[in-house]
Amino acid sequence: MSKGVRVKVWGDYALFTRPEMKVERCSYDVMTPSAARGILEAIYWHPGMRWVIDRIYVNKPIQFTSIRRNEVKSKISANNVLPVYNGSQKNLSISSKAEIVQRASLLLRDVEYVIEAHFEMTEKANSSDNPGKFKDIVMRRLKKGECFHTPYFGCREFPARFCLYEDAEVSTAYEGESQRDLGFMLYDLDYSDPENIQPMFFRALMKKGVIDLQNCEVIR
Repeated sequence: MSKGVRVKVWGDYALFTRPEMKVERCSYDVMTPSAARGILEAIYWHPGMRWVIDRIYVNKPIQFTSIRRNEVKSKISANNVLPVYNGSQKNLSISSKAEIVQRASLLLRDVEYVIEAHFEMTEKANSSDNPGKFKDIVMRRLKKGECFHTPYFGCREFPARFCLYEDAEVSTAYEGESQRDLGFMLYDLDYSDPENIQPMFFRALMKKGVIDLQNCEVIR
């Protein structure tokens, strides 16, 4: 296990969608561990390592806002793409008049978090891979603001800015609140069986603005 890093992330809006909301999207109160992992993987990912989220610090008060967006209610079938690629004249376009619908979304606004995480080596690491090498690459990319693609808060429409957090202590927005029960939240998805991807949940307890994930019970 590598020594952990802290990454400060912030943005104007965030949408960490609750899976039980089927049509109109509604965000969790705070960032999910899987969203935090996605942000770190956008900064640096390698098959020889796996990010593990240890803590999420909530630096700004939880604030919601509602917006309406135009969304496409269907998608092009993947089975139709190959014939078109091979010369078929089948139409791949989506009629916006018939397919676009307006839906409401409940978002978080003016968000800021500090993600504390470490990485573990995987079986796909080769002989030249080691924790020190990966740690140096991660630190260099964080200091330079480099990423593979723009990280985002739940949806690509809501980009996340990031930087290395180097202060010894993290000040949260809820230091005077001993504990808040945020209920069950999505922890991550289990991809061990690609044919049967399973969601995993945990009971999110925010203590003084910090969600500690190191020893949380994960429910499948």
